[in-house]
Amino acid sequence: MAAQFGRRLRRGATTTAVAAAAVAALSASQAPAAPHPGGAGDQAAAGATPPGGSAATGNSPYYTDLPPLNTPNKPGASVNLPVTGSAEAGIPASVLAAYKKAEQEVAGTDAACRLPWQLLAAIGKVESGQARGGKVDANGTTFSPILGPALNGQGFALIKDTDGGAYDGDSTHDRAVGPMQFIPSTWATWAQDGNSDGRKDPNNIYDAALAAGRYLCAGTRDLSLATDLDRAVLSYNHSTEYLRTVRSWFDYYKRGTHEVPDGTGVLPANPAPGTASPSPAPSTGTTPPATSPPATTPTPPATTPPPTTPAPPATTPPPVTPPPTTPPPATPSPAETFGSLENAGTGPLTATAGEAFAERVRVRARNMLGAPLARTPVTFAVVGDTGTRFADGRSTVTLTTRADGTVTAPVLTAGEKAGVFKVTAVAGTARPRTLTYTGKVTARVADTITRTDDKALTAAPGTEFAEGIEVRTTYKGTGVADTAVTATMVTDAETPAENDKGPYFEGADGEPLRTLDLKTGADGVLTLPKIYADDTAGTYTLRLTTASGATLSIELKIEAPAA
Repeated sequence: MAAQFGRRLRRGATTTAVAAAAVAALSASQAPAAPHPGGAGDQAAAGATPPGGSAATGNSPYYTDLPPLNTPNKPGASVNLPVTGSAEAGIPASVLAAYKKAEQEVAGTDAACRLPWQLLAAIGKVESGQARGGKVDANGTTFSPILGPALNGQGFALIKDTDGGAYDGDSTHDRAVGPMQFIPSTWATWAQDGNSDGRKDPNNIYDAALAAGRYLCAGTRDLSLATDLDRAVLSYNHSTEYLRTVRSWFDYYKRGTHEVPDGTGVLPANPAPGTASPSPAPSTGTTPPATSPPATTPTPPATTPPPTTPAPPATTPPPVTPPPTTPPPATPSPAETFGSLENAGTGPLTATAGEAFAERVRVRARNMLGAPLARTPVTFAVVGDTGTRFADGRSTVTLTTRADGTVTAPVLTAGEKAGVFKVTAVAGTARPRTLTYTGKVTARVADTITRTDDKALTAAPGTEFAEGIEVRTTYKGTGVADTAVTATMVTDAETPAENDKGPYFEGADGEPLRTLDLKTGADGVLTLPKIYADDTAGTYTLRLTTASGATLSIELKIEAPAA
């Protein structure tokens, strides 16, 4: 650990005293021991004493204070129990978030380990003073690398370079790196991307905390068992004193913590005034040099003291009841933890404006083990400007999955505007999963064209028909505006063709026209232009046709008036 704190030196039983220069830096040698080569089954050995009887840390000194202590006077009570202090109990916001996030991540894949985030906090306190009091950027990366001294065998383990200086900047010997003080060889095996930024950085508190959590859970450990927890901590640094120190902070943090702003965390220091002093460091086997007693001053002759006023009788203060503490919530098992969201057979989402969609969005939630997960909230939302909504007019609705893990969104009703829209389905809180569906609203196409009245249309030769002949295009009874309509005066042949006599429209220059392209207005209504009669008497047909194939035939008669 490169950060420097004023604190006591603790060492393992086999560690000799180190030079004063080493005391100026926090030792990096308490990084986790590198696991034995092999698969997951080999990692269970990480809690045992490493080969040769020494940990990958070299059992070198580490520097830390114990948390504030209190020694109860009640006979038979446990002693040296930490007491929550407003300053020491504060953990920087990003650091605390990283520990809790790591706990959740590990619970999702290895719930049987029961990793408590307070254990990560205890190790982080001992290793780096919570990333130097939380001096990290918005992504959780330390502003400058936290590096321990070179592990060159001089008071520490001898570990020659394994990373070419990639992590620790030292191409001769390895150094412990980051807020959780991993040595490069261990990081190469256990590196994690805890903040999902695509990088595995030992100087990032999210990455380092998740890596530490997975390391502590190696094999089949259950950290709710004291023996397994002790083995896990000893695998991090094979030192009994290290275990005691981490245990002390672990118990302390379990009594209560609070969040403080990044960069304002308390660095390890002496106990707060008014609390009992920590237990002395264990004997190193050396006897401190003898000291001469201080010189004494001759005692003056005794004199009779003046009379004193009796002190008032002592009063016993009322007992103080500590505030109740809320135990941390139980970590859900993988079978109870949301893992993924998938499509459950949703077909194409297409409908005509104003109509209900025949298809509905259907999804399935699964747990961390891949099995269907019931009672999972899923939020469906319609996104776009087509005016499409769920049947009750809402654009967002939250429903819960059934026993088979599925849930179906309400029926969608297409808006009046043709175009494309999206429907999203979102589930999960810690790491939400989103599915996106694309839907399409098509414009109404007229399926019918009719007259708005049934009045007979008759004109004398050389005159004009009555004005105001009106028709309307509709789709399932609803008027369809802007419908293209072709009006043609046709013959009565088996295959009708444009007539060359009889009624006609008039062009801009007054010329006869017997075919016109027109368009309906609002609500599908179209008023035909004025129709003229030539001098040829007879019964004729005006045929109106839409692009979708809807047709209407209107009878027109040219006949001389009765005498």
